[in-house]
Amino acid sequence: MTTFHPVELDFEESGQGYPLVLLHGFPLNRAIWYPLLPFLTPHLRVILPDMRGFGKSPLGNEPSTMRLMAEDLCVLLDKLKIEKCLLAGHSMGGYISLAFANSYPHKLSGLGLIATQAANDTPEKHQARFKTIESIKKHGTKTLVKDMPAILTNHTDLYPTIAAIIADSNAEGLMNALKGMAERPDFTEVLPNISAPTVIIAGEEDTIVPRERVDMMARLIGRNWVVEVPGGCHMPMMEAPEIVAKGLLDLAQIRK
Repeated sequence: MTTFHPVELDFEESGQGYPLVLLHGFPLNRAIWYPLLPFLTPHLRVILPDMRGFGKSPLGNEPSTMRLMAEDLCVLLDKLKIEKCLLAGHSMGGYISLAFANSYPHKLSGLGLIATQAANDTPEKHQARFKTIESIKKHGTKTLVKDMPAILTNHTDLYPTIAAIIADSNAEGLMNALKGMAERPDFTEVLPNISAPTVIIAGEEDTIVPRERVDMMARLIGRNWVVEVPGGCHMPMMEAPEIVAKGLLDLAQIRK
């Protein structure tokens, strides 16, 4: 039997209404969601945690598996006395959201999957994650700060903000998360079991998540719709915040 050692996540919240929790991707933190707040907070109680090893949250001392980070989220919800919530995750945050949906379906009233996928890594991607770990061991976060903004988006006006967020990262936290993502299970088999309404938000020009993987999720999840962000890449919440916010507000309208 697996023993989990959850950490207490640092978070911020704003707005009033039904709770919406937003989980950031790699190698980022909760600041990626700030552009959505003007659209969301008049209608929803928005909760923004930093995942373990990112932002202001503690590191923990083990690989940051998706299931372990889902347990961290469960502890946060218990602390806030939230029995059920809307949950949306970006990229790695989407993997965590799927792990949470699998373990705690009764706590989920709606699911948002943003620039993410259910399938696990290809062998090439798996190998690339461990190469990145070796690069971080040698050079710290410098390589990611330099290269990742252009991988995440072609919206060059966002590069300084994204680079600053990555520069604030903890090198060990990044390595733990890379190991966790490389070892994550294939969540495809989880999809047909998701009963909560689900919005899948995909950037039209996302080069990280292949469109066929988005379409596969749409085929397998029972109650879902896809929002395609025109000209969007892997950072739609920053590239087109109003479109992403509308998708989440529509989800809130039809929640379980």
